[in-house]
Amino acid sequence: MEVEFPVLDHAAESSLPWIKVAPRIPYFMTEQNLSWTPIGQNDSISWPELRGVIGRCDLPAVERHLRWLRDCGITCLRLMLEYCEDDECYLERPAGQFRPSMIAVWDDLVSLCAPLGLRLLLTPFDTFFTWNNWANHPYNSANGGPCADRTRLLTCLRTRELIKSRLAFATERWGSTGVIFAWDLWNEMHPVQGQDHHRCFEDFIEDVSPFLRQLELRLHGRAHLQTVSIFGPELLWKPWLNDPVYRHPLLDFATIHLYEEGTIDFPEDTIAPALSTGRLIRDALAEISDTRPLFDSEHGPIHTFKDHGMTLPEPFDDEYFRHMQWAHFASGAAGGGMRWPNRMPHSLTSGMRRAQRALAGFLPLIDWLRLQRRNLNDAIVVEGGSVAPFGCGDAEQAVVWLLRTEAIGADGMIDRQRPPAILRISLPGLRQGNYRITYWDTEGARVVGEAEQGHNADALFGFNPPPIAADLAVAVRRL
Repeated sequence: MEVEFPVLDHAAESSLPWIKVAPRIPYFMTEQNLSWTPIGQNDSISWPELRGVIGRCDLPAVERHLRWLRDCGITCLRLMLEYCEDDECYLERPAGQFRPSMIAVWDDLVSLCAPLGLRLLLTPFDTFFTWNNWANHPYNSANGGPCADRTRLLTCLRTRELIKSRLAFATERWGSTGVIFAWDLWNEMHPVQGQDHHRCFEDFIEDVSPFLRQLELRLHGRAHLQTVSIFGPELLWKPWLNDPVYRHPLLDFATIHLYEEGTIDFPEDTIAPALSTGRLIRDALAEISDTRPLFDSEHGPIHTFKDHGMTLPEPFDDEYFRHMQWAHFASGAAGGGMRWPNRMPHSLTSGMRRAQRALAGFLPLIDWLRLQRRNLNDAIVVEGGSVAPFGCGDAEQAVVWLLRTEAIGADGMIDRQRPPAILRISLPGLRQGNYRITYWDTEGARVVGEAEQGHNADALFGFNPPPIAADLAVAVRRL
């Protein structure tokens, strides 16, 4: 039986500007030509803070939470249209029939986000639990669905038509709004979902991407941005996957999931995950052959939480989070990455929100729509202490983050009681001129020093930052 859904009034949502990629710049902007940076995390309608939208059991609480996120500098939430950890949040059941209760959930969430300026990075499936709970999934042919086996999710043509129908329904209902930042066409693409066919990623992208883009152009006169995501370690194990993930011409930006084994997925200190993040972002940027933006859309201590059943101590996790955020951002990725909570309860801590607010506070120090950045992690010269540099820049601007590496306490965190590091930092590539240097406290979210100095392009651009007890962010900008 065909179900009719109430027509939505998108007047408020439509007033929110759409997001696009800045021309020839690897960052994002609004259609009003204002810089926009994705700061946020992975969330779920089934997790504590958004659960009030289900059955409209507590919409005021959800609205208060979203308002608090906005006040913390959050601009974007990454969400899956379906969560199938249990039977409650299937979007379709049976396959092809959208559930009115779930449509109402998304109607309400989009309407709550719009006046707050919050945007959504949407992906159609919770592929982790689709795979693990395949026996119960509506797409399983044993349940009347089209797909004979979960290893054919990317290649079964009847399943593909349902995937396209799901995306079509989503954009017809919510796609006219600026609340939608972008579509992640498939969460954590994996060759095993496509029978290990060598071109299963390309075949999927080249069918689904133009279908959705052409539909949106017809419906809305423009199209939302598109990406796909992947479990990062797969790119090391299967290098041929780098091409569709980083360079496919139909995709607008690249997203990866930073779950490096032993450092990020099971952290024993707060330094090693940051070093790994900087290296992984540097290597990812080297794979991109144009100016598309890049960011991590999922990371966290998944092995610690899922396999060992442990929630990291909050002070440790806050520092781990903040270090990864700044390593990601300073190395040239857009924003600070999107944490998967991997905590009990399944939400980010107040300390993590303070870290995001500090990142948002730093943003005005750089003209992002002019930053033609390249990664500088290996080119920054540090004299005077055991400090790891992370940075990106061009001929007129640079972002630098400096992290002490030798002051690790017994708890795996930075020991701030040790004498501070006294350094001299030198940057390559800046052209001759006068520059403003701004030093930023990443924990206190405040400027801790400023200087102006001239630069002769015949030499490296050198400066002496304030003594560093733990870490320090630096913005360098030509006057």
